[in-house]
Amino acid sequence: MKWIEGRAKGLRQAAACLIYSERNSMLRSIKTLYRDKLGASDGEIGHVNDFYFDDRNWVIRYVVADTGSWLPGRQVLLSPHAFGSSLQEVGKDLLVNLTRKQIEGSPSIDLHKPVSRQYEEEYYRYYGWPYYWQGDGLWGMGGFPILELPPNHLPSNAAAAGGPQPQRADAHLRSTQSVNGYHLQASDGIAGHVCDFMMDTENWAIRQLVIRTGHPFSGKDVSIPAGKVDRIGYEESTMFVNLTKEAVEQSAACDLPPVGAAI
Repeated sequence: MKWIEGRAKGLRQAAACLIYSERNSMLRSIKTLYRDKLGASDGEIGHVNDFYFDDRNWVIRYVVADTGSWLPGRQVLLSPHAFGSSLQEVGKDLLVNLTRKQIEGSPSIDLHKPVSRQYEEEYYRYYGWPYYWQGDGLWGMGGFPILELPPNHLPSNAAAAGGPQPQRADAHLRSTQSVNGYHLQASDGIAGHVCDFMMDTENWAIRQLVIRTGHPFSGKDVSIPAGKVDRIGYEESTMFVNLTKEAVEQSAACDLPPVGAAI
């Protein structure tokens, strides 16, 4: 495919990221994925603009794709189901296991409003994927996004059943771009600010937060487990953690190359 050709430099960059990931249980920096191109099975569809994560389970639920000149003025959501068993790259292109026609026909979304569960139901029915909010696993029936459905399973079965339907739960989805820069409030004061997220490339769970401690420009980046976050104060633009400032500052250093840096 023409859109894959000429990616030698990108392949070297991807290899460097994989080396880093292998040393960190296949974790990948969210920040390094912004602006990466997205390729459907039959051509480019745009680039990564944002990620929506579930703030209760700390897992990425959608990639927000800016479709650029292909579908001017439109952004679309791509579930991790669309990427297969793990995030796959050719150079700086992320591979999506959908056609351009499938993506073009997907339900439109107004990103100026919260993503509703009603929209998610319509979206998942359109693609035929199992609902991630039905079941005990991180992804509903299991711990990973899946492409192959079990026999006789339709995600619309529950919605089509007779009788009154339970009230839809809120989706609890938040933008990684909007949360980036939030203060980190330790038990004894401000310990820094959020500057990145480290994502598991297989199940899309956010395992770690990258925190800039000290001066905003010259401070040290450290990583802390996402499970240490007690709550997120969206009105205060602050994450509250069950750690002291000293514990945050003494956390493992996280040295990532600047976005766009040559490898």
